[in-house]
Amino acid sequence: MHIDPIQLKAQSRLITDYRKNHKRVMEFFDYNPYSDYEQRLRDLDDLNFNREQLTNVLHTINEAWGAPQSTHNNINKLNDPKSVTVIGGQQAGLLTGPMYTINKLISIIQFARQQEDKLGIPVVPVFWIAGEDHDFDEINHVYLPDVPQMKKYKLAHHLMEKRSVSDIAIDQKALSKWVDNLFEMLEETVHTKDLYKAIVDMKNQSKTYADFFAQIIFHVFKDEGVVLIDSGNSKVRKLESSHFQKMIKHQPGISEGVFAALKDLKEQGYTISLEAGPLDGHLFYHKNKERILLTRDESGDWVGKQNEIRLTTDELMETAENEPELLSNNVVTRPLMQELLFPTLAFIGGPGEVGYWAALKQAFHTLDLKMPPVLPRLSMTIVESNIVKVVEKYRMDTAEAINVGVKEEKDKWLQSKSDPRIDELATEIKAVIEKAHKPLREVAKGIRDDLGALSEKNLFYLYRDIDFLESRLIKALEEKYEKELNEFNRVDTALHPNGGLQERIWNPLHWINVYGTDFITELTEQDFSFHEEHYVVYL
Repeated sequence: MHIDPIQLKAQSRLITDYRKNHKRVMEFFDYNPYSDYEQRLRDLDDLNFNREQLTNVLHTINEAWGAPQSTHNNINKLNDPKSVTVIGGQQAGLLTGPMYTINKLISIIQFARQQEDKLGIPVVPVFWIAGEDHDFDEINHVYLPDVPQMKKYKLAHHLMEKRSVSDIAIDQKALSKWVDNLFEMLEETVHTKDLYKAIVDMKNQSKTYADFFAQIIFHVFKDEGVVLIDSGNSKVRKLESSHFQKMIKHQPGISEGVFAALKDLKEQGYTISLEAGPLDGHLFYHKNKERILLTRDESGDWVGKQNEIRLTTDELMETAENEPELLSNNVVTRPLMQELLFPTLAFIGGPGEVGYWAALKQAFHTLDLKMPPVLPRLSMTIVESNIVKVVEKYRMDTAEAINVGVKEEKDKWLQSKSDPRIDELATEIKAVIEKAHKPLREVAKGIRDDLGALSEKNLFYLYRDIDFLESRLIKALEEKYEKELNEFNRVDTALHPNGGLQERIWNPLHWINVYGTDFITELTEQDFSFHEEHYVVYL
């Protein structure tokens, strides 16, 4: 395994400025994510956490997922009042979802290890499964490599209502068929048989898709001691009861603070994927297993956006105290809940998460908290040896291929196989025709307007015929060099799939099938610098 850092071109202005610690963006955060960890420890000393209840719940839910002993050892560390966590999270995607989920877990585990060595205290890696999320369409599929583009494999599980992922019982028949379909498409390797059996066993032992996700994470990360928590778990909700009450009480400050921050960010020229109004409740109420996003009306009541429900503040406080499982957090209050539950040394987030966390500083302050350091996760592209050979054969630039793809390179290469180039020759012929045709158009326009229009149409038809011949010649050229063009397509599918980063499209199943989970273990054991924007990993 060989690893090289590269720069990314299509980064948002906010994440670019944040990595450079520009003052105009750092004003929206409490800490420098690359240096302020001793100060963060001192600030955590002033906070109290219910460590006993937290560890009891973590042991219970992780044991239900078949967690390894290394995970339970780390949960025990949380009883130490000096211990802290490095935390991040993601939706419970099928077979982990896109590769960036794995990259985020590697980031959490690595940074926890680095800081434990540096600070000399227990630092526990925690992964927050966003089980309360209800957009099943975002997680019910994976992409596997195909040429000329990735192929989507969607699970045929149809839901009649929007339910939290933690509440969706697995359709075992549909999931079995889906898994079988995936493995029919995979190349047979020394790992395939055992991998298939492991996935089927984990599927059969899972009741929900969150369970299935958790078991796969423990299968991939056997020895790293990562601790999982499902925010959709009823036991976790009971832990959150007093914290929900605190958020309800301080809703005006939270909502107004986020609304003001979004306005300030916009004035600074930053665009982030978060919308919020001054009356948003930033909490969900669960009714008939569907989530209802709450807002405040003019009377101060908490109402659903479609008036599905109406609660007074006292009624909502009573719900938080006695039935906290009926409440859940949205994108604004989930980070607050995370901070109230865990002694967080650092939060690991993707570029989009760093963006919307920029709007949350005042929300944290409203609860007398500081926003933890927000560290951008590691970003990677996996390059296999067969792709390296093609890249070298055509003298491509790997970083350029990752950033923008190889379509332009492919087009240039194809045109170079025609002398003169077909597109240039067609352009020249059009220019000659236009010049030769001009006197005829002028005569036509001088006789009558309709004849002038006819002459223009005649020129259009001449151009069209040239375009037709050009396209046929190019098609013939493509057929002649089909094998070579397919190699370009393979590189594009591997390094710039669907016009974006590999980690946002590819599922890790392909690599695990070819290399086993050892390649993820080896990645986890590396000592990456979090200052770099992106890494190219050569297998």
